[in-house]
Amino acid sequence: MSEEEPLPTPSYATTVLGPERVVADAFAARDLGPYLATPCGVLAPLLRELGQSVITVPREETAVGLAAGAALGGRRPVVLMQNSGFGASVNGIASLIRPYEIPILLVISLRGVAPDHTSENLVMGKATEPILDLLGVPHRTLRQDRLAEHLGWAADTLATRRGAVALLVPPDLFGWSPA
Repeated sequence: MSEEEPLPTPSYATTVLGPERVVADAFAARDLGPYLATPCGVLAPLLRELGQSVITVPREETAVGLAAGAALGGRRPVVLMQNSGFGASVNGIASLIRPYEIPILLVISLRGVAPDHTSENLVMGKATEPILDLLGVPHRTLRQDRLAEHLGWAADTLATRRGAVALLVPPDLFGWSPA
Protein backbone atom coordinates (compact mmCIF):
# COMPACT_ATOMS: atom_id res chain seq x y z
CA MET A 1 0.00 0.00 0.00
CA SER A 2 1.22 3.46 -0.83
CA GLU A 3 2.20 5.87 1.90
CA GLU A 4 0.96 8.75 -0.25
CA GLU A 5 -2.03 10.80 0.82
CA PRO A 6 -5.11 9.61 -1.11
CA LEU A 7 -6.56 12.02 -3.59
CA PRO A 8 -10.01 13.43 -2.89
CA THR A 9 -12.82 11.82 -4.83
CA PRO A 10 -13.47 13.99 -7.88
CA SER A 11 -17.00 15.37 -7.79
CA TYR A 12 -17.65 14.03 -11.30
CA ALA A 13 -16.88 10.48 -10.12
CA THR A 14 -19.72 10.37 -7.63
CA THR A 15 -22.00 12.34 -9.95
CA VAL A 16 -21.44 10.06 -12.94
CA LEU A 17 -20.94 6.78 -11.10
CA GLY A 18 -22.82 7.36 -7.88
CA PRO A 19 -21.20 6.89 -4.48
CA GLU A 20 -22.41 3.28 -4.24
CA ARG A 21 -20.49 2.41 -7.44
CA VAL A 22 -17.38 4.22 -6.14
CA VAL A 23 -17.54 2.20 -2.90
CA ALA A 24 -18.16 -1.12 -4.71
CA ASP A 25 -15.28 -0.44 -7.13
CA ALA A 26 -12.96 0.46 -4.24
CA PHE A 27 -13.84 -2.77 -2.42
CA ALA A 28 -13.14 -4.80 -5.57
CA ALA A 29 -9.88 -2.95 -6.28
CA ARG A 30 -8.67 -3.74 -2.75
CA ASP A 31 -9.72 -7.40 -3.03
CA LEU A 32 -12.16 -7.14 -0.14
CA GLY A 33 -14.72 -9.87 0.42
CA PRO A 34 -16.71 -11.90 1.00
CA TYR A 35 -19.57 -9.45 1.54
CA LEU A 36 -21.87 -10.63 4.33
CA ALA A 37 -24.99 -8.52 4.71
CA THR A 38 -28.33 -8.20 6.38
CA PRO A 39 -31.05 -6.34 4.47
CA CYS A 40 -30.92 -2.55 4.91
CA GLY A 41 -32.75 0.20 3.03
CA VAL A 42 -29.88 2.68 3.46
CA LEU A 43 -27.33 0.19 2.09
CA ALA A 44 -29.64 -1.22 -0.63
CA PRO A 45 -28.00 0.73 -3.50
CA LEU A 46 -24.54 -0.51 -2.43
CA LEU A 47 -25.80 -4.07 -2.03
CA ARG A 48 -27.23 -3.91 -5.57
CA GLU A 49 -23.84 -2.68 -6.89
CA LEU A 50 -22.05 -5.54 -5.13
CA GLY A 51 -24.51 -7.88 -6.83
CA GLN A 52 -24.38 -11.63 -6.58
CA SER A 53 -21.21 -11.54 -4.51
CA VAL A 54 -23.31 -10.51 -1.47
CA ILE A 55 -24.13 -13.31 0.94
CA THR A 56 -27.34 -12.37 2.74
CA VAL A 57 -27.48 -13.64 6.31
CA PRO A 58 -30.43 -13.57 8.73
CA ARG A 59 -28.65 -11.96 11.69
CA GLU A 60 -25.73 -9.61 12.17
CA GLU A 61 -23.94 -11.76 14.73
CA THR A 62 -24.04 -14.59 12.18
CA ALA A 63 -22.35 -12.29 9.67
CA VAL A 64 -19.64 -11.46 12.22
CA GLY A 65 -19.01 -15.17 12.89
CA LEU A 66 -18.83 -15.99 9.17
CA ALA A 67 -16.53 -13.01 8.62
CA ALA A 68 -14.22 -14.29 11.37
CA GLY A 69 -13.96 -17.64 9.61
CA ALA A 70 -13.30 -15.96 6.26
CA ALA A 71 -10.57 -13.78 7.79
CA LEU A 72 -8.92 -16.79 9.43
CA GLY A 73 -8.97 -18.39 5.97
CA GLY A 74 -7.01 -15.47 4.51
CA ARG A 75 -9.88 -13.39 3.13
CA ARG A 76 -10.67 -9.71 3.83
CA PRO A 77 -14.37 -9.89 4.77
CA VAL A 78 -16.86 -7.04 4.81
CA VAL A 79 -19.93 -7.11 7.06
CA LEU A 80 -22.71 -4.74 5.94
CA MET A 81 -25.46 -3.92 8.44
CA GLN A 82 -27.69 -1.25 9.92
CA ASN A 83 -26.65 0.22 13.27
CA SER A 84 -29.61 -1.42 15.02
CA GLY A 85 -28.15 -4.77 13.93
CA PHE A 86 -24.71 -3.59 15.00
CA GLY A 87 -26.17 -3.55 18.50
CA ALA A 88 -27.02 -7.23 18.10
CA SER A 89 -23.48 -8.03 16.94
CA VAL A 90 -21.60 -6.34 19.79
CA ASN A 91 -21.03 -9.54 21.77
CA GLY A 92 -19.49 -11.30 18.76
CA ILE A 93 -17.19 -8.36 18.15
CA ALA A 94 -16.29 -8.02 21.84
CA SER A 95 -15.77 -11.74 22.54
CA LEU A 96 -14.36 -13.00 19.22
CA ILE A 97 -13.12 -10.28 16.88
CA ARG A 98 -11.43 -8.06 19.45
CA PRO A 99 -9.64 -10.59 21.70
CA TYR A 100 -8.44 -12.71 18.77
CA GLU A 101 -7.58 -9.62 16.69
CA ILE A 102 -9.46 -10.82 13.61
CA PRO A 103 -9.45 -8.24 10.80
CA ILE A 104 -12.91 -7.51 9.40
CA LEU A 105 -14.43 -4.41 7.82
CA LEU A 106 -17.76 -3.31 9.23
CA VAL A 107 -19.93 -1.12 7.00
CA ILE A 108 -22.65 0.25 9.26
CA SER A 109 -25.55 2.37 8.07
CA LEU A 110 -26.49 5.09 10.50
CA ARG A 111 -30.18 5.29 11.30
CA GLY A 112 -31.36 7.73 13.95
CA VAL A 113 -29.18 10.59 12.66
CA ALA A 114 -30.18 13.37 10.27
CA PRO A 115 -32.18 13.09 8.07
CA ASP A 116 -33.60 10.00 9.85
CA HIS A 117 -35.36 11.04 13.03
CA THR A 118 -37.54 7.97 13.54
CA SER A 119 -37.99 7.39 17.24
CA GLU A 120 -37.09 3.68 17.13
CA ASN A 121 -33.65 4.53 15.71
CA LEU A 122 -32.64 7.52 17.84
CA VAL A 123 -30.90 5.60 20.65
CA MET A 124 -28.67 3.55 18.33
CA GLY A 125 -28.06 6.67 16.26
CA LYS A 126 -26.48 8.26 19.33
CA ALA A 127 -24.84 5.08 20.65
CA THR A 128 -23.11 3.64 17.57
CA GLU A 129 -19.91 5.70 17.64
CA PRO A 130 -19.42 5.50 21.44
CA ILE A 131 -19.89 1.71 21.30
CA LEU A 132 -17.32 1.44 18.50
CA ASP A 133 -14.96 3.54 20.62
CA LEU A 134 -15.49 1.28 23.66
CA LEU A 135 -14.78 -1.76 21.49
CA GLY A 136 -11.58 -0.13 20.24
CA VAL A 137 -12.81 -0.16 16.63
CA PRO A 138 -11.42 2.75 14.59
CA HIS A 139 -14.06 4.28 12.34
CA ARG A 140 -14.77 6.97 9.79
CA THR A 141 -18.07 8.36 8.54
CA LEU A 142 -18.23 8.27 4.76
CA ARG A 143 -18.74 11.61 3.05
CA GLN A 144 -19.26 12.00 -0.65
CA ASP A 145 -16.43 14.53 -0.94
CA ARG A 146 -13.98 12.25 0.92
CA LEU A 147 -14.91 8.78 -0.32
CA ALA A 148 -11.49 7.94 -1.77
CA GLU A 149 -9.75 9.07 1.41
CA HIS A 150 -12.02 7.12 3.76
CA LEU A 151 -12.12 4.00 1.60
CA GLY A 152 -8.33 4.04 1.30
CA TRP A 153 -8.01 4.54 5.06
CA ALA A 154 -10.31 1.58 5.75
CA ALA A 155 -8.49 -0.80 3.39
CA ASP A 156 -5.04 0.28 4.59
CA THR A 157 -6.05 0.08 8.26
CA LEU A 158 -7.60 -3.35 7.71
CA ALA A 159 -4.36 -4.54 6.09
CA THR A 160 -2.09 -3.26 8.86
CA ARG A 161 -4.19 -3.54 12.03
CA ARG A 162 -5.43 -6.55 13.89
CA GLY A 163 -9.15 -6.32 14.58
CA ALA A 164 -12.22 -4.65 13.19
CA VAL A 165 -12.37 -1.38 11.28
CA ALA A 166 -15.65 0.43 10.56
CA LEU A 167 -17.06 2.71 7.90
CA LEU A 168 -20.26 4.49 8.91
CA VAL A 169 -22.77 5.34 6.20
CA PRO A 170 -25.03 8.37 6.74
CA PRO A 171 -28.66 7.74 5.75
CA ASP A 172 -28.56 9.97 2.67
CA LEU A 173 -25.16 8.99 1.17
CA PHE A 174 -26.70 6.49 -1.24
CA GLY A 175 -29.93 8.44 -1.68
CA TRP A 176 -32.14 7.24 1.19
CA SER A 177 -34.65 9.77 2.46
CA PRO A 178 -37.45 9.61 5.02
CA ALA A 179 -40.83 8.62 3.62
